Amino acid sequence: MATPMPEDGKLAKIRAILAKAEDPATTPEEAQAYFAKAAELMAKYGVERAMLADLNPNTDRPGDRMIKVQGTYAGDRILLLGYIADALGCKGINLRNGEIHLFGHESDLDRVELLFTSLLLQMFNGMRQGRPRLGEATVTYRKSWMAGFILTVHERLKEIEARARQEAAPSASGRSAELVVADRRAVTLARFRQAYPNQRNAGTHRRRGSGMNAGREAGRRADLGQTRVSGRRAIAA
Repeated sequence: MATPMPEDGKLAKIRAILAKAEDPATTPEEAQAYFAKAAELMAKYGVERAMLADLNPNTDRPGDRMIKVQGTYAGDRILLLGYIADALGCKGINLRNGEIHLFGHESDLDRVELLFTSLLLQMFNGMRQGRPRLGEATVTYRKSWMAGFILTVHERLKEIEARARQEAAPSASGRSAELVVADRRAVTLARFRQAYPNQRNAGTHRRRGSGMNAGREAGRRADLGQTRVSGRRAIAA
């Protein structure tokens, strides 16, 4: 199984910006600005790595990683990870006891882990500040809040990633970023299906609760499915 590549200077810079946004002393307005900048740099970093690898594949090879997700609201944590992975061109599956097997190119796996750690903290901090309606169960409110946050983060990440691809110059081989990234996603999906050939899509479900709109609003400030395989769940959106 592949091991994470050493962090380069650009990824370290993004990590430092995200750390500022997570600081309790940072105001909401400052945090929003930090996250917006981090997401933009993250997307550009991903495209740069993809375009370099189009010329020299050895600079960013396909890989896979195991991530252990545990703690309260574990299912919601896994959902957040799955939607981040989907937006960044990766694919994951929930094996057992919160062990997530992620597939993707190394630079994209690095980005997924970095964003997951940061957004998980923000999601739980924001969720705990919300207040359910009179008579509404706290757990119902919180799970709907997190669903709203996760869906909005996913939408924003996809927008930012798409814009970075559109603004990128062609690779040295003359191919557009859209084509390069599409090929990378195809490779990732093929490797996932080879490892888990019996994965089947299942129906989705909707969360009920008054926290959905508040969670969506928090997701906008951040700027930034379930399938079953013999008891295993894929976590891509």
